[in-house]
Parts: sequence; C-alpha cells; structure tokens
Amino acid sequence: MRIEPINLKQQSNLMKDYRNNEASIHSFFDYAAFGEWKHRYHDLQKNVFKRQELCDVLQSINKQWQAPESTQKNIQRLRQSQAVTVIGGQQAGLLTGPLYTINKLISIIQLAREQEVALGVPVIPVFWIAGEDHDFAEVNHVYMCKEHQMQKHILKQQVHTKTSLTDMEMDHAKLKQWLDKLFEQLGETNHTKTLYHEINSCLSSSNTFVDFFAKLIFCLFPKEGVVLIDSGNKSVRQLESDYFVEMVENQPEISKAVCDSLDQLHSLGYTVNLPATPVDGHLFYYENGERILLQRSKEKGWTNKQNSIYFTTEQLKQIAKDTPEKLNNNVVTRPLMQEKLFPNLAFIAGPGEISYWSTLKAAFHHLQMKMPPVVPRLSLSIIDRTTDKLLSHCQLSAEQVINEGVSEAKEKWLATTSYPSIKKITQEVQEQITKVHAPVRHLAASMRSDLGALADKNLDYIQNHIQYLEKRLIKELQLQYQNDLATFDLLESTLHPENGLQERIWNPLPWLNMYGISFANRLLQHTYSFNNSHYLIYL
Repeated sequence: MRIEPINLKQQSNLMKDYRNNEASIHSFFDYAAFGEWKHRYHDLQKNVFKRQELCDVLQSINKQWQAPESTQKNIQRLRQSQAVTVIGGQQAGLLTGPLYTINKLISIIQLAREQEVALGVPVIPVFWIAGEDHDFAEVNHVYMCKEHQMQKHILKQQVHTKTSLTDMEMDHAKLKQWLDKLFEQLGETNHTKTLYHEINSCLSSSNTFVDFFAKLIFCLFPKEGVVLIDSGNKSVRQLESDYFVEMVENQPEISKAVCDSLDQLHSLGYTVNLPATPVDGHLFYYENGERILLQRSKEKGWTNKQNSIYFTTEQLKQIAKDTPEKLNNNVVTRPLMQEKLFPNLAFIAGPGEISYWSTLKAAFHHLQMKMPPVVPRLSLSIIDRTTDKLLSHCQLSAEQVINEGVSEAKEKWLATTSYPSIKKITQEVQEQITKVHAPVRHLAASMRSDLGALADKNLDYIQNHIQYLEKRLIKELQLQYQNDLATFDLLESTLHPENGLQERIWNPLPWLNMYGISFANRLLQHTYSFNNSHYLIYL
C-alpha cells in the first residue's frame, strides 16, 4: 500500500479559502484549522463539564454494543480532568454508509493520536452517531458497481417517516435478504465467508440501525479505542437537559447570530446551504413518535409551521428539565450540544459541515463557548491493482479522472480509431455543402424573400441529415469498440462516480471483501497530512 497526495479541484470557494487560511473566511472561526492546539487546550481547562456523568453514560451505551477493551479503557481515561476529545460524526448508514464515514473515523483516530503525543495528555477519539436523525431515505441504501455502472441497492423496509434511527427497529428478515443479494454480487475471495459471518453476527445481535452501525464500527476498528455516542439515546438526553434550557433561553440571539453570519458570508461571495430565519427554534419536539421542528411564534412562544402545537418559553424550559428526551437538536444546535458535553480539542468536519459551521461562531459565544478548531476530514480514493492497470492502459492519471472524469478522454480515444475522423469528414462535407448550396440560396433570395427563407430551410434540412448520419456512424463505431470503451466507463464509475468523489458514493464492502475486515484498520498504518485536500491509496 502506498499513498500519494493530489490537488482536488472539486471544492467550493469557501472550502478552498478555508484550506488556504484566507482571512476572509477564517474570521468566522475562533481558531485556525491547524496549529493552535496548546491554545485550544488551555482554553478548555477553563470550562466545566459533566465529565463523570458523561463517562457513566458512555460506558453503559458502549457496553451494550459489546465495545472492545480499548474503548472501555478510553472511557475511563476520559474521566481524568486533563483528558480531551477529538470528535466527528455521521448518520448510521447501512454497512457504515459511504466511504467517507471510514475516512472520518481515520481522521478522528489519527488526530487524537498525534495530539496525545504532542500535548502529553489523554486525547480520546469520539464518534457521534446522529441517531436522532429520521431521514431513512438517506441511509437505507448502498451503491455497488455492476456492468461498469453504479447501482443503488435499497433496503425496502417500511418505516414511519418521522421515527428517529435510534428508535427505528430493523426488519431482520428483509435486511438479511438485502445483505445476501449484495454478497451474491461480490466475487468470492478468501475473506468473503469471514466477512459475511462478521456482518451477520453484528446484524443478528442488533435491534436498531444504530446498533448495527455501532457494532460494525467496532469490528472495523477494534484496537483504536474509538468511543461511540448515540445522540438519540435517552440517557444522553438526560445529560443534555440543562443545555436544552440554555438553548431555549438564548434562541433569539442564536437565531439572529446565524442569520447575520449567513448574510455576511453571502456578501463575501460564499454559498452556504443552510436555510435559516430569525424565528427558527433550531430544536425538535417529539410528539407521538414524530419529530416536530419548532419555531418562535408571534406571541414569542414556540410552535410549528402548522401551528398544531404551542408552548410558552417557560413551558418548553420545563419540558427540557423534566422530559429532555422529548427534545433534540437540529443542524445548528447539534454542534453547540457537542461542545457542551465533550471537552473537544477539535471537530473533524466534511466540506458541508465546514460550510454551515462557518455560521455558528457567534452562536457559540452566546452560550459562553468558543468554537473548537474545525479540521477538514481526510479525503481518500482507493485504487486497487486492476484500476491502476486500467489507468495505464488508457494513458490516464488517477488525478485527471478524479478531477475531470473520462468523457473527454473517451471521446478523443474513439476519434483516433477512425481515420480520417468521422467528425472531421462530416464537418468538411457540411462546409462543402454550405459552399455549393450558396448560389441556390442567393438566387432564391433575389427572386422573393419567402423563397430565400425556404432555401435556408432546405440547407438546414440537408445539414441535419448529415448530423444524423454522423451520430449513426459514431454509434456503430462505439459498438465495434464497446469493450475498449467499457474500460473508460469502469474508471469513471470507480474514481468519478455520479460526477463526484468515490468516497461519496462507494461503500467499503467491495474492499472489505477483497482485503478482509482489517482493511479499514490497514488504512491507519499510514500518516496523512490534514493540509492535503485528497489522497490516492494504491493497494
């Protein structure tokens, strides 16, 4: 295995400027992304955390998921007053979801290792499972490559649309059937039976999708001491009670701060995909198993868009105190809650997260906190030997395919198989026809204007037929060379699927099948720089 950094072109202006440490965007953060670790650590020592209560909850949750000894030890280490955390999170995707989940875990683990050595204090890797999310359509599928195209494999389980993933029980029979179909598509290797057994073991001992996700993570990273937390867990909500009260009390300031930051970012030319208004409550309320997004009413109370519920601020604060499990955070308040619960040395973020976190600095300040350093997660593309050989055969670089795709290269290659080029011949014919046809058009136009228009239409008719013939000739050429063109399609699907990055579409399953359950752990054997926008992993 070797790694090679490349420059990723598919980045937003905000992301490019953030990586380049441009003042225009970094004024929206409290710390630079890199290099302020001692400063951040000393700031954390001034804060007070419910450290022992948090660790009690973490111990209970992780034990339920049969956490390895390394995780249990790290929970005990977190009880120490000088211990800090590196945190990041994701939804509970099937079979861990897209590859970027693995990349995020690698990022969390590596940064925690680095800073434990640098600071000489316990730095605990924490992964926040967003179990309170309810959008099952975002996590109910994986993509697999078949016949050089990405195919979406959806778990067809009927669910209540507003039920959180934490509370959503799995249909084991349907999930087993779905899993079997995936494995039928995989080629048999020395690792297939063991991998299938491990995944099935995680599945059979799980009740919910969060359980299944957590147990798979521990299978993939058994020795790294990753501590998992489910944000939808009722014990976690009890810990969050006081912090929900704070958020309710400070809602006007938080919402205004986010809107003001959005306006400032837009004025600087940055695009942030975060719809927000001053009346947004940025909290959900659970009623009859459904999540209801709250907002402020004209009477300065709390309601929803349909006005089907209503609370005064005092009533909502009482709910936060008595039954905090009825509340949960949205995309704005989740970062604030993470910071209240954990002594976060850093937050590991994907591009979308960095974008919306750029609106939150003042919101953190209204809750008497600083925003932690926001570190871009590692971005990786995996290149096995087959893919590497295909790149050489097509005379393409991995960087070129990842950034641009293969469409242009494929078209150029096809043009070289016909001599002279079909496009060149048809272009010359069209030019000659236009030239030969000119006297007829001039004559028609001189006789009557409508005849001139008819002559122009006649030329268009002839040219359209030439273009049609060109398309048919190219199609025939593509049929003759379909096996060669399929090579380009396979490269596209592998390194530039859906016009994006491999890590956003591919699930790790094919590589786990090829290289074994320890594959994810092997990726940790290398040291990556967080300053680089992307890495190629040659296997």
